[in-house]
Amino acid sequence: MLAGLFPVAYAVVFTCLLLQAFRMMRMGPGVSLSVAASPKDRTGLTTVHPELLNESGEITKEDLLTVRFTELEGFTSTEA
Repeated sequence: MLAGLFPVAYAVVFTCLLLQAFRMMRMGPGVSLSVAASPKDRTGLTTVHPELLNESGEITKEDLLTVRFTELEGFTSTEA
C-alpha cells in the first residue's frame, strides 16, 4: 500500500516544483525574492552603522580598518 503512494507523491512534488520554476521564469531576469535585494530597506531610510559616525552625527572622514575573513586552510600562526 505504502509503495503505491511513492509514485503519486513524487509526481505531485515534481509538478509543484515545475510550476514554481515557470513562475520564477515569468518574473524575469534580475528579480529576486529576497528582501535584501530590494533597493530600499524596510524603513525606506538610509541606514548607517553607528560606529561610522563622529560626535556630531556625521559620517567620519578618517581612514577605517577593514578586515576580510577568508579560508584559513594551511594557516600557521606565528604568534607565541
